Amino acid sequence: MTLQTALSGLLGAQTGLNTVSNDLANASTTGFKSQTALFESVFPQNAVNVPGTGTATEGISSDLTQGNLTATGNSLDAAIQGGGYFIVSHNGTQQYTRDGAFQLSTTGQLQTLNGAAVMGYAGANGAPGGTLGPITINTGAVAAKPSANLGVTLNLNSGDAQIPSTVTFNAADPTTYSESTSVVTYDSLGNANRVQLYLAQYQPAVAGGTPSWTVYAQPELANGTAVGAPQTLTTLNFTTSGTLSSGSPATLPVTWGNGAANSNINFNFGGTTLSAQNFAVAGLSNDGYAPGSYTGLSIATDGSVQATYSNGQTVSAGKIALANFINPEGLVPVTGNLYSASNTSGAALVNTPGNGLAGTLAGGELEASNASTSALLVSLIQYQQAYQANTSVIQTEQQDSQRLLQI
Repeated sequence: MTLQTALSGLLGAQTGLNTVSNDLANASTTGFKSQTALFESVFPQNAVNVPGTGTATEGISSDLTQGNLTATGNSLDAAIQGGGYFIVSHNGTQQYTRDGAFQLSTTGQLQTLNGAAVMGYAGANGAPGGTLGPITINTGAVAAKPSANLGVTLNLNSGDAQIPSTVTFNAADPTTYSESTSVVTYDSLGNANRVQLYLAQYQPAVAGGTPSWTVYAQPELANGTAVGAPQTLTTLNFTTSGTLSSGSPATLPVTWGNGAANSNINFNFGGTTLSAQNFAVAGLSNDGYAPGSYTGLSIATDGSVQATYSNGQTVSAGKIALANFINPEGLVPVTGNLYSASNTSGAALVNTPGNGLAGTLAGGELEASNASTSALLVSLIQYQQAYQANTSVIQTEQQDSQRLLQI
């Protein structure tokens, strides 16, 4: 009986040593969750009020508390704040991890460091309800988009000299207009051309009336070469309180003549005012842009993956998905920080960060292992002592048995 008790203690100590050693080996593994070996006493069957005959391993318990978050400065990294696991796919097998140390493959696919695809909802409007799939970022170039709509909000000065309606506009003669400014407009090739705007405050047709402002437009190529003659774009009219009443929007047709497609640029002067103030451009908007190359990406708290480009554009590649489980302790460890679902854990409950049971993401940070090295070293010594003590008992039993056989 003593031999059986010691043997069970030896096996239990070995299980404890294996568990502690695995925790120590993964003390620096991102997102690792430490484990604890649980034991129970063994009693003779149907026996009452008798000493136990040894110990047995009841199970391995996982500590699922969140590890400390550490800033890495790497925009590809992400840590989960709260519940959930990243969903990854490797060779068609779906697994789960808290390790958000990601990288981009040569094709722009978001992956773990061991090459597993990070799963989510792809596209600019990635949202639950679609099919989970890899998230791929365009790491190449984005094409130019020609300007089709320009927003120009002006503060016009009612104190500017009023120009007689008989005066002919001449871009080379500043006395024929009141103010000027310019806006950038992109053609289909991505050239940053300009449109010079000249604004003339003409005397009202009726004495004491509100003056109107005629807008003349002169398109220019990026090198400053004028394209055609100046065009009358529109006439802006105002109420007596200085609010724009008509003249917006207006369309400017342009034949660039540089190999780019012809443009029809819609100018919206909404919000433009007339008052006793200095002339100023209060706002500009432009829906066109030049071509650009990939410069990096960011991961938002809601899991959105945003790629940025040298032309200032930001493109959404989708949203990272998170999985929660009814019983996360039922997840089966695959490697240091990868798990697979089981009947005990239940099926994955998939959502995007910040929804349902899913936590949010912290971009540029990683979750450290929650294994405490100091506590593990103490446990390691205790298990080693238990192992040695039970080994000594077994050796003594063996020696006694040998002596009995020699009698």
